[in-house]
Amino acid sequence: MKITSELLKSKGACLESIALFVKLGGNKLELTEELCIEHASKFDWCWAARHLLSASAKADYDRVRAPAWAEYERVRASAWAEYERVTAPAEAEYDRVRASAKADYDRVKASAFFNVLTKEKI
Repeated sequence: MKITSELLKSKGACLESIALFVKLGGNKLELTEELCIEHASKFDWCWAARHLLSASAKADYDRVRAPAWAEYERVRASAWAEYERVTAPAEAEYDRVRASAKADYDRVKASAFFNVLTKEKI
């Protein structure tokens, strides 16, 4: 299947994607599965599916990608939970130290104000 830069422009593709497209194949590019996979992280394939596929082809695309998306979300959620578990103690310590430092700072500000105020003739 051939895709043209004019088609991408007419469908509202971002300039960065159009520039990469042109860099890969000029104004007309023959898409192959290998090319798509090679550049899997460089193009927004969901955007392409929404704007370049027919409704029935988009439904097929969604059906095929849904299990991979679900697995990605499962792995991402697990990794995020582990990240939160590992970083929670450090975040709590940061909050404790920051609160203590802020309280010290607030006391110094109050004392400085009082001392300057008492020297002023108001």
